[in-house]
Amino acid sequence: MNEPTEGELSVAGGTLRVLRFGGGPLTAIAAHGITASGMSFRAVARHLPAEWSMYALDLRGRGGSAAVPGPYGIDRHAADVCRAAEEFGHGRPVALTGQSLGAYVALRAAADRPGLFDRLLLVDGGLPLRVPEGADVDTLLDHTLGPAIARLGRTYSDDRAYVEFFRTHPALRADWNEDIEAYVRYDLTGAQGTRRSRAREDAVRQDGRDLLGSADTVSGDLGRLDVPTLLLHAPLGLLGQEPPMLPSELVDHWAGHVPCLETELIEGSNHYTILMGRYAKTVAERLVSPRQMQYENRPRKHPQGPGRGGASFAP
Repeated sequence: MNEPTEGELSVAGGTLRVLRFGGGPLTAIAAHGITASGMSFRAVARHLPAEWSMYALDLRGRGGSAAVPGPYGIDRHAADVCRAAEEFGHGRPVALTGQSLGAYVALRAAADRPGLFDRLLLVDGGLPLRVPEGADVDTLLDHTLGPAIARLGRTYSDDRAYVEFFRTHPALRADWNEDIEAYVRYDLTGAQGTRRSRAREDAVRQDGRDLLGSADTVSGDLGRLDVPTLLLHAPLGLLGQEPPMLPSELVDHWAGHVPCLETELIEGSNHYTILMGRYAKTVAERLVSPRQMQYENRPRKHPQGPGRGGASFAP
């Protein structure tokens, strides 16, 4: 199930590229990270049972959807995800998953249209990120996303040079595999000598600004969430080391405040390998066989995020 069929989805303003993995009657919709593409779910899809189909979207401004115009932002991507659920669910609720930025998109979609989804799997994202008051958002994006954003403005002599750029990434080099390489090669476009990423930097920055300024909105999404939800989170971050994307105190806080949310730490993983490395099998298993979440009897607290006085959780 790891070689996708490329399809299309009509959305407001254009047509998205959709990668379909598998051909079974059960449907999962997947939303990727901020500079990624639907191909980032290749490893997860390979571990899905035969009765499943995964529709991994290339979000606006990325992959095969690079030409689909903005405005971008979590609301627009969430509307596209809901459109995919309507199109590919054939009138039935579907499973929904998202990683990193895609987790925030999936959360917004599930909060806005809960009837479209029967479960939600968040992968290392989906909790409010607070930044210091007055911080320059673009500088913060450059600092936190590091190599991921730096590559968007560069050209490469050939495919091999681009692959080698990723091979040396500190979060990937120890776990390099064919799924990561397929993801990297799918991202390439341009003539030989000027090969580059298909991800649009303007889309990435607009989404990044939206994400960093949306802590209160994300808190509201969690407060109205009514779909059984599991958050898988990594102990290591975007550079394969501490701090993680989601600090443990942040995860614990929201696990205690959202009745339909359960959490699981995936030991040994980082922000990327949790999805594309040796832990992809766990993600697939959690997606198709969710825990029985008896959240109706869990106490509900007011959904207010911790650290409203200025604690910083970098994306």
